[in-house]
Amino acid sequence: MIGNEWDNVLKDEFEKDYFIKIKKFIDSEYETKTVYPPYDDIFNAFKLTPLNDVKVVILGQDPYHEAGQAHGLAFSTPEGRPIPRSLKNIFKEINAEYDYPIPESGCLESLAKQGVFLLNTVLTVEDGNANSHSKCGWQTFTDNVIKILNQQSQPIVFMLWGKQAEKKKELITNTNHLVLITSHPSPFSARRGFFGSEHFRLANEFLNKNNKEEIDWRL
Repeated sequence: MIGNEWDNVLKDEFEKDYFIKIKKFIDSEYETKTVYPPYDDIFNAFKLTPLNDVKVVILGQDPYHEAGQAHGLAFSTPEGRPIPRSLKNIFKEINAEYDYPIPESGCLESLAKQGVFLLNTVLTVEDGNANSHSKCGWQTFTDNVIKILNQQSQPIVFMLWGKQAEKKKELITNTNHLVLITSHPSPFSARRGFFGSEHFRLANEFLNKNNKEEIDWRL
């Protein structure tokens, strides 16, 4: 389904009753409605960041629900699409920390390929209807993915932005990992802690301390 080691790690998960129900539900939704991201992009985060390569986890909520914006990576948009406001604020914080130019593209695939696992807690959404798939079982699946990440021996940085992401802190019990928590980068909350959080620099300091190659946040 994915094409790398995630397939083996998630094999049992894909065979559980709850996941079979998710698949039936989303297959029906894609057949009868407009749903994002494109069906083949649902597991893009897993495809681009194999488990053994994960250095940083950034948690999003559900995908963008407007046409052409979602492509299976939290906060990211495909090349050539308008940059959503939360992502603009992410770029502003990176600029403040590293003085890198603000990107003209919102595509974060280059980060995913460096080991930044851009995971939405819900992987699909109906056109124009935010949170429409939030109760179909995806959160059980992604909670179990976070538990798998928690079990890894390699040090991982978890960036939990906003109340929904912060709730996942209880799933991260392994002291090998670093958990960074602040407000969501949305225009409504970015000034309540996200701006000035230094999360990108703190992540790299942690990776460096653990003899891991730092993330190049320049896009």
